[in-house]
Amino acid sequence: MLSRVAENLYWMARYLERAEDTARLVRVSRHLMLDFPGTATLGWSSLISISGADEIFDEYYTERDAASVLTFLCADRRYSGSVLGALSAARENLRTTREVMPREVWEEVNRLFLECSDIFSGTIDLRRLDDFLRVVIRGCQALTGMLDGSLSDTPARTFCAVGGYLERADMITRILDVRSANLLPRTPDDLTPFENLQWMSVLKSLSAYQMYRQHVRLRVRGPDVVRFILLNPQFPRALYRCLNNLHRKLYTLPRSTLACQRVTELLGMLATEDAAHLADSPDRLHAFVDELQLGFNRVHEAIQGTWFAGVDSPAPVVAD
Repeated sequence: MLSRVAENLYWMARYLERAEDTARLVRVSRHLMLDFPGTATLGWSSLISISGADEIFDEYYTERDAASVLTFLCADRRYSGSVLGALSAARENLRTTREVMPREVWEEVNRLFLECSDIFSGTIDLRRLDDFLRVVIRGCQALTGMLDGSLSDTPARTFCAVGGYLERADMITRILDVRSANLLPRTPDDLTPFENLQWMSVLKSLSAYQMYRQHVRLRVRGPDVVRFILLNPQFPRALYRCLNNLHRKLYTLPRSTLACQRVTELLGMLATEDAAHLADSPDRLHAFVDELQLGFNRVHEAIQGTWFAGVDSPAPVVAD
Protein backbone atom coordinates (compact mmCIF):
# COMPACT_ATOMS: atom_id res chain seq x y z
CA MET A 1 0.00 0.00 0.00
CA LEU A 2 1.21 3.51 -0.83
CA SER A 3 2.17 5.62 2.18
CA ARG A 4 -0.16 8.37 0.97
CA VAL A 5 -3.14 6.01 0.90
CA ALA A 6 -2.33 4.59 4.33
CA GLU A 7 -2.05 8.05 5.86
CA ASN A 8 -5.31 9.24 4.30
CA LEU A 9 -7.16 6.22 5.69
CA TYR A 10 -5.56 6.70 9.10
CA TRP A 11 -6.74 10.32 9.25
CA MET A 12 -10.15 9.50 7.80
CA ALA A 13 -10.73 7.10 10.69
CA ARG A 14 -9.45 9.60 13.25
CA TYR A 15 -11.77 12.32 12.00
CA LEU A 16 -14.81 10.02 11.93
CA GLU A 17 -14.12 8.96 15.50
CA ARG A 18 -13.62 12.61 16.47
CA ALA A 19 -16.96 13.61 14.95
CA GLU A 20 -18.83 10.83 16.75
CA ASP A 21 -17.16 11.41 20.12
CA THR A 22 -17.73 15.16 19.95
CA ALA A 23 -21.40 14.63 19.10
CA ARG A 24 -21.80 12.24 22.04
CA LEU A 25 -20.11 14.69 24.38
CA VAL A 26 -22.29 17.61 23.30
CA ARG A 27 -25.51 15.58 23.58
CA VAL A 28 -24.77 14.35 27.10
CA SER A 29 -23.58 17.79 28.22
CA ARG A 30 -26.73 19.47 26.95
CA HIS A 31 -28.92 17.04 28.84
CA LEU A 32 -26.80 17.54 31.96
CA MET A 33 -27.21 21.31 31.75
CA LEU A 34 -30.98 20.90 31.65
CA ASP A 35 -30.93 18.80 34.83
CA PHE A 36 -28.28 20.69 36.75
CA PRO A 37 -28.81 23.79 38.89
CA GLY A 38 -27.71 27.10 37.43
CA THR A 39 -24.97 27.41 40.04
CA ALA A 40 -23.15 24.32 38.78
CA THR A 41 -19.44 24.81 38.21
CA LEU A 42 -19.56 22.37 35.32
CA GLY A 43 -20.39 24.68 32.42
CA TRP A 44 -20.10 24.98 28.68
CA SER A 45 -16.52 26.17 29.01
CA SER A 46 -15.45 22.66 30.05
CA LEU A 47 -16.29 21.36 26.58
CA ILE A 48 -13.75 23.72 25.05
CA SER A 49 -11.16 22.49 27.55
CA ILE A 50 -11.90 18.88 26.67
CA SER A 51 -11.30 19.61 22.99
CA GLY A 52 -8.03 21.39 23.80
CA ALA A 53 -9.07 24.29 21.57
CA ASP A 54 -9.07 27.21 23.99
CA GLU A 55 -6.82 29.40 21.84
CA ILE A 56 -8.77 28.74 18.64
CA PHE A 57 -12.10 29.41 20.37
CA ASP A 58 -10.91 32.66 21.92
CA GLU A 59 -9.69 33.81 18.52
CA TYR A 60 -13.20 33.70 17.04
CA TYR A 61 -15.56 34.10 20.03
CA THR A 62 -15.75 36.51 22.94
CA GLU A 63 -18.08 34.59 25.30
CA ARG A 64 -18.33 30.95 26.31
CA ASP A 65 -22.09 30.82 26.35
CA ALA A 66 -24.20 27.94 25.06
CA ALA A 67 -24.74 29.35 21.56
CA SER A 68 -21.04 30.12 20.99
CA VAL A 69 -19.74 26.81 22.34
CA LEU A 70 -22.29 24.72 20.46
CA THR A 71 -21.66 26.60 17.22
CA PHE A 72 -17.92 26.14 17.63
CA LEU A 73 -18.09 22.41 18.44
CA CYS A 74 -20.80 21.46 15.96
CA ALA A 75 -20.81 23.75 12.95
CA ASP A 76 -17.66 25.90 12.77
CA ARG A 77 -15.67 24.62 9.78
CA ARG A 78 -12.69 26.79 10.82
CA TYR A 79 -12.07 24.31 13.65
CA SER A 80 -11.13 20.80 12.53
CA GLY A 81 -12.37 19.32 15.80
CA SER A 82 -15.93 20.48 15.24
CA VAL A 83 -18.39 17.88 14.03
CA LEU A 84 -18.73 19.42 10.57
CA GLY A 85 -15.02 20.17 10.38
CA ALA A 86 -14.14 16.57 11.21
CA LEU A 87 -16.69 15.15 8.76
CA SER A 88 -15.38 17.44 6.04
CA ALA A 89 -11.79 16.31 6.68
CA ALA A 90 -12.82 12.64 6.75
CA ARG A 91 -14.69 13.07 3.47
CA GLU A 92 -11.73 14.75 1.78
CA ASN A 93 -9.27 12.10 2.94
CA LEU A 94 -11.56 9.36 1.68
CA ARG A 95 -12.20 11.11 -1.63
CA THR A 96 -8.58 10.63 -2.68
CA THR A 97 -8.48 6.95 -1.64
CA ARG A 98 -11.82 5.67 -2.90
CA GLU A 99 -10.15 2.96 -4.99
CA VAL A 100 -9.26 0.90 -1.91
CA MET A 101 -12.56 1.30 -0.07
CA PRO A 102 -16.03 -0.18 -0.69
CA ARG A 103 -18.18 2.20 -2.68
CA GLU A 104 -20.85 2.13 0.02
CA VAL A 105 -18.43 3.66 2.52
CA TRP A 106 -17.73 6.66 0.28
CA GLU A 107 -21.43 7.13 -0.42
CA GLU A 108 -22.27 7.03 3.30
CA VAL A 109 -19.52 9.49 4.27
CA ASN A 110 -20.62 11.85 1.51
CA ARG A 111 -24.29 11.51 2.45
CA LEU A 112 -23.58 12.09 6.13
CA PHE A 113 -21.55 15.23 5.47
CA LEU A 114 -24.16 16.70 3.11
CA GLU A 115 -27.06 15.91 5.44
CA CYS A 116 -25.31 17.48 8.42
CA SER A 117 -24.34 20.52 6.36
CA ASP A 118 -27.99 20.98 5.37
CA ILE A 119 -29.06 20.98 9.03
CA PHE A 120 -26.46 23.54 10.13
CA SER A 121 -24.61 25.97 7.92
CA GLY A 122 -22.47 28.22 10.11
CA THR A 123 -24.80 28.80 13.07
CA ILE A 124 -26.69 26.58 15.48
CA ASP A 125 -30.44 26.28 15.73
CA LEU A 126 -31.00 24.79 19.18
CA ARG A 127 -34.36 23.43 18.07
CA ARG A 128 -32.59 21.14 15.59
CA LEU A 129 -29.54 20.30 17.69
CA ASP A 130 -30.81 16.94 18.93
CA ASP A 131 -31.65 15.85 15.39
CA PHE A 132 -28.21 16.90 14.21
CA LEU A 133 -26.40 14.97 16.94
CA ARG A 134 -28.53 11.88 16.37
CA VAL A 135 -27.77 11.93 12.63
CA VAL A 136 -24.02 12.23 13.29
CA ILE A 137 -23.85 9.44 15.85
CA ARG A 138 -25.96 7.02 13.83
CA GLY A 139 -24.09 7.87 10.64
CA CYS A 140 -20.70 7.22 12.23
CA GLN A 141 -21.96 3.98 13.74
CA ALA A 142 -23.25 2.92 10.32
CA LEU A 143 -19.83 3.61 8.84
CA THR A 144 -18.16 1.53 11.54
CA GLY A 145 -20.48 -1.34 10.64
CA MET A 146 -19.81 -0.93 6.91
CA LEU A 147 -16.06 -0.99 7.41
CA ASP A 148 -16.34 -4.04 9.65
CA GLY A 149 -18.67 -5.91 7.31
CA SER A 150 -17.42 -5.04 3.84
CA LEU A 151 -13.68 -4.19 3.98
CA SER A 152 -11.25 -7.06 3.52
CA ASP A 153 -8.65 -7.73 6.19
CA THR A 154 -5.87 -5.83 4.44
CA PRO A 155 -3.51 -2.99 5.46
CA ALA A 156 -6.30 -0.58 4.46
CA ARG A 157 -8.53 -1.97 7.18
CA THR A 158 -5.63 -2.02 9.65
CA PHE A 159 -4.79 1.66 9.20
CA CYS A 160 -8.46 2.58 9.59
CA ALA A 161 -8.55 0.67 12.87
CA VAL A 162 -5.27 2.17 14.09
CA GLY A 163 -6.51 5.71 13.50
CA GLY A 164 -9.85 5.04 15.16
CA TYR A 165 -8.41 3.42 18.27
CA LEU A 166 -5.80 6.13 18.80
CA GLU A 167 -8.36 8.93 18.43
CA ARG A 168 -10.75 7.17 20.80
CA ALA A 169 -8.04 6.73 23.43
CA ASP A 170 -7.23 10.43 23.18
CA MET A 171 -10.86 11.46 23.68
CA ILE A 172 -11.34 9.07 26.61
CA THR A 173 -8.56 10.70 28.57
CA ARG A 174 -9.65 14.24 27.69
CA ILE A 175 -13.19 13.59 28.92
CA LEU A 176 -12.02 11.92 32.11
CA ASP A 177 -9.51 14.66 32.89
CA VAL A 178 -11.70 17.73 32.37
CA ARG A 179 -14.99 16.26 33.50
CA SER A 180 -13.56 14.90 36.74
CA ALA A 181 -11.65 18.07 37.65
CA ASN A 182 -14.57 19.46 39.64
CA LEU A 183 -15.81 16.07 40.83
CA LEU A 184 -12.88 14.68 42.76
CA PRO A 185 -12.80 15.90 46.38
CA ARG A 186 -9.90 18.12 47.44
CA THR A 187 -10.37 16.83 50.98
CA PRO A 188 -12.21 13.76 52.32
CA ASP A 189 -15.09 15.97 53.44
CA ASP A 190 -15.28 18.03 50.25
CA LEU A 191 -18.08 16.23 48.40
CA THR A 192 -19.96 18.30 45.85
CA PRO A 193 -23.76 18.14 45.60
CA PHE A 194 -25.10 16.07 42.72
CA GLU A 195 -21.76 14.27 42.47
CA ASN A 196 -23.37 11.04 41.23
CA LEU A 197 -25.18 12.91 38.49
CA GLN A 198 -21.93 14.35 37.23
CA TRP A 199 -20.10 11.03 37.33
CA MET A 200 -23.00 9.55 35.39
CA SER A 201 -22.42 12.21 32.73
CA VAL A 202 -18.78 11.10 32.47
CA LEU A 203 -19.96 7.56 31.78
CA LYS A 204 -22.66 8.64 29.36
CA SER A 205 -20.21 10.83 27.42
CA LEU A 206 -18.43 7.56 26.62
CA SER A 207 -21.63 5.51 26.19
CA ALA A 208 -20.44 3.55 29.20
CA TYR A 209 -23.26 3.90 31.72
CA GLN A 210 -25.16 0.66 31.09
CA MET A 211 -22.01 -1.44 30.76
CA TYR A 212 -20.66 0.12 33.96
CA ARG A 213 -23.79 -0.96 35.82
CA GLN A 214 -23.50 -4.48 34.41
CA HIS A 215 -19.81 -4.86 35.24
CA VAL A 216 -19.56 -2.99 38.54
CA ARG A 217 -23.06 -3.65 39.95
CA LEU A 218 -22.71 -0.80 42.44
CA ARG A 219 -23.92 2.77 42.57
CA VAL A 220 -21.94 5.28 40.56
CA ARG A 221 -18.84 6.28 42.54
CA GLY A 222 -15.78 8.20 41.45
CA PRO A 223 -13.11 5.54 42.11
CA ASP A 224 -15.17 2.86 40.38
CA VAL A 225 -15.82 5.09 37.37
CA VAL A 226 -12.14 5.97 36.98
CA ARG A 227 -11.15 2.32 37.29
CA PHE A 228 -13.78 1.20 34.78
CA ILE A 229 -12.92 3.83 32.16
CA LEU A 230 -9.18 3.28 32.43
CA LEU A 231 -8.81 -0.43 33.06
CA ASN A 232 -11.81 -2.49 31.98
CA PRO A 233 -10.58 -5.10 29.46
CA GLN A 234 -14.00 -5.77 27.94
CA PHE A 235 -15.70 -2.43 27.35
CA PRO A 236 -14.84 -1.06 23.84
CA ARG A 237 -14.42 2.53 25.05
CA ALA A 238 -12.23 1.71 28.05
CA LEU A 239 -8.67 2.93 27.64
CA TYR A 240 -7.04 -0.45 28.30
CA ARG A 241 -9.24 -2.13 25.69
CA CYS A 242 -8.49 0.60 23.11
CA LEU A 243 -4.74 0.37 23.62
CA ASN A 244 -4.79 -3.42 23.58
CA ASN A 245 -6.69 -3.42 20.28
CA LEU A 246 -4.34 -0.76 18.91
CA HIS A 247 -1.32 -2.90 19.77
CA ARG A 248 -2.91 -5.97 18.19
CA LYS A 249 -3.56 -4.09 14.93
CA LEU A 250 -0.12 -2.51 14.77
CA TYR A 251 1.55 -5.88 15.36
CA THR A 252 0.17 -7.18 12.05
CA LEU A 253 1.99 -4.46 10.08
CA PRO A 254 5.60 -4.73 8.88
CA ARG A 255 8.26 -2.68 10.72
CA SER A 256 5.91 -2.19 13.66
CA THR A 257 8.47 -2.66 16.45
CA LEU A 258 8.73 0.99 17.48
CA ALA A 259 4.99 1.72 17.33
CA CYS A 260 4.17 -1.43 19.31
CA GLN A 261 6.82 -0.50 21.87
CA ARG A 262 5.21 2.92 22.35
CA VAL A 263 1.79 1.34 22.95
CA THR A 264 3.31 -1.21 25.34
CA GLU A 265 4.74 1.68 27.36
CA LEU A 266 1.24 3.12 27.73
CA LEU A 267 -0.18 -0.26 28.78
CA GLY A 268 2.62 -0.48 31.35
CA MET A 269 1.64 2.92 32.75
CA LEU A 270 -1.93 1.69 33.21
CA ALA A 271 -0.76 -1.53 34.86
CA THR A 272 1.40 0.21 37.44
CA GLU A 273 -0.93 3.07 38.36
CA ASP A 274 -3.48 2.64 41.15
CA ALA A 275 -6.82 3.87 39.84
CA ALA A 276 -8.20 4.27 43.35
CA HIS A 277 -5.42 6.72 44.22
CA LEU A 278 -6.10 8.65 41.02
CA ALA A 279 -9.72 9.03 42.04
CA ASP A 280 -8.65 10.51 45.37
CA SER A 281 -6.67 13.36 43.86
CA PRO A 282 -7.60 15.58 40.89
CA ASP A 283 -4.01 16.81 40.64
CA ARG A 284 -2.65 13.29 40.43
CA LEU A 285 -5.23 12.29 37.84
CA HIS A 286 -4.45 15.39 35.76
CA ALA A 287 -0.71 14.63 35.87
CA PHE A 288 -1.34 11.01 34.86
CA VAL A 289 -3.53 12.06 31.94
CA ASP A 290 -0.83 14.48 30.82
CA GLU A 291 1.64 11.58 30.70
CA LEU A 292 -0.84 9.51 28.70
CA GLN A 293 -1.35 12.38 26.25
CA LEU A 294 2.41 12.62 25.71
CA GLY A 295 2.41 8.87 25.16
CA PHE A 296 -0.30 9.15 22.50
CA ASN A 297 1.84 11.75 20.73
CA ARG A 298 4.78 9.34 20.77
CA VAL A 299 2.60 6.60 19.29
CA HIS A 300 1.46 8.95 16.52
CA GLU A 301 5.03 10.04 15.82
CA ALA A 302 6.13 6.40 15.59
CA ILE A 303 3.30 5.61 13.17
CA GLN A 304 4.03 8.67 11.09
CA GLY A 305 7.77 8.10 10.98
CA THR A 306 7.46 4.40 10.16
CA TRP A 307 4.76 4.36 7.50
CA PHE A 308 3.97 7.92 6.39
CA ALA A 309 7.41 9.56 6.06
CA GLY A 310 8.14 11.06 2.66
CA VAL A 311 4.52 10.97 1.49
CA ASP A 312 4.03 12.45 -1.96
CA SER A 313 1.19 14.86 -2.73
CA PRO A 314 -1.73 15.02 -2.56
CA ALA A 315 -1.25 15.21 1.19
CA PRO A 316 -3.90 14.04 3.65
CA VAL A 317 -6.19 16.60 5.21
CA VAL A 318 -4.72 17.18 8.66
CA ALA A 319 -5.94 20.29 10.44
CA ASP A 320 -5.13 19.73 14.10
